[in-house]
Amino acid sequence: MTPNNPIRRRDFLRIAAGCCATGGLGLYPALSLAAEAGGGHPLAPRPSHFPGKAKQMILLFMTGGMSHLDTFDPKPALRERHGQKVEGGYIKGGDFTFARCGKSGLEISELFPHLQKVADELCVIRSMYTDHGDHFQGTLAMHTGSASVPLPSLGSWISYGLGTENPNLPSYMVLAKDPPYAGGQVWDNSFLPAYHQGVRITPGEEPIPDIRPAARSASLADLERVMLEDFNKLHSSLRPEDLRLPSRMATFNTAKGMMSEAPAVFDLSAETDKTLEAYGIQRGDSSAFGWQCLVARRLIERGVRVVELIDRGAGGNWDSHSNMEDHRKLAEYIDRGVSALISDLAERGLLDQTLIVGCTEFGRTPHNPKPDEKGRGHHRRAFSCFLSGGGAKGGYAHGESDEIGMEVAKDKVHVHDFHATILHLMGFDHERLTYRYGGRDYRLTDVHGNVVKEILA
Repeated sequence: MTPNNPIRRRDFLRIAAGCCATGGLGLYPALSLAAEAGGGHPLAPRPSHFPGKAKQMILLFMTGGMSHLDTFDPKPALRERHGQKVEGGYIKGGDFTFARCGKSGLEISELFPHLQKVADELCVIRSMYTDHGDHFQGTLAMHTGSASVPLPSLGSWISYGLGTENPNLPSYMVLAKDPPYAGGQVWDNSFLPAYHQGVRITPGEEPIPDIRPAARSASLADLERVMLEDFNKLHSSLRPEDLRLPSRMATFNTAKGMMSEAPAVFDLSAETDKTLEAYGIQRGDSSAFGWQCLVARRLIERGVRVVELIDRGAGGNWDSHSNMEDHRKLAEYIDRGVSALISDLAERGLLDQTLIVGCTEFGRTPHNPKPDEKGRGHHRRAFSCFLSGGGAKGGYAHGESDEIGMEVAKDKVHVHDFHATILHLMGFDHERLTYRYGGRDYRLTDVHGNVVKEILA
């Protein structure tokens, strides 16, 4: 299991050093060939199975189980039938109103006044379902396709399939103030080579602690670097049959590049007041979710393949058992930043090539055991997620749940189907994106999954 603590420079170097110790390159010779073709770098860009609409991805994960009934799936019948007894308890009416937004008329809750303004860029899936109603298992399933056996994350699979556009930064980066349920497993590489692991960045004054090496003269640092490179080259020349060594050297170069490039990514001093205001950021403040969204844009601009933003940890999140009013402050926390991110990418001509994925582990119940309860419980049988950009159909709602949001009534989309569709938009046949490990071929969707073609633009 990957530790939950944020990665430091020394940890990044350890990952780089260990990425070849597992023998991953020996198990997948094509990756070694790609590394050789890219000047020895194991994360050199690689072709997808077919031209994908999206080249990069931003994954927004709302921890705790965001209620579909109060955000993206309007159910007027809930208010009409409030207090009515049904199987499992008593119907709880909706607390929030919905409005038809944009030219498309897509209905979005009052909780998201800023997202309402970009409704025509959103593709909402109202017919999601999962096999797991537990936070730990549901979070793992949404990230890895498996709730029981630790497997590679979605971001790691995309990194493995496409490599990176910038060898000086990790191909998969995770911005999370606190770890979610299941901790670092949600961005783990598992049996994939270790350089496909997500690198966690903690929002704050020093997002990557110790990223700058101890002060010393430039001449001494250069001498150390040259000597290390010479020793590595000598070691490699004496072992030409070991294909892991050139890649190991390349990942150390990535670590070195990160030391010079990463600090500039997190320095927002050059951003205009107008941009900061759009994201809801006070100058110098790195605690707002808008900071994560703006940094995500900057990472995408610099060629990072996958960026994941996690809004909350395993506490104080969308798990609103006691009172659905909690959703108001949680929505306010993410609304402005996500809306600004979508608009900003569109204005810069990057939204068409960047797939934004907004998801949660499950939805929330339309009923409660007692008639006077103000919250909602876990609900795996129906919930909502959304996509934007990257070849997804904007201003569109796919699928339906029944009149109270209890069951999916039309066009079911399982988590495996969701993953298959994301991979398709990135240019992959999910059945062919495999990795040989332990005598079998693994894939993100296991033996399941169908592309949801209706949401493709």
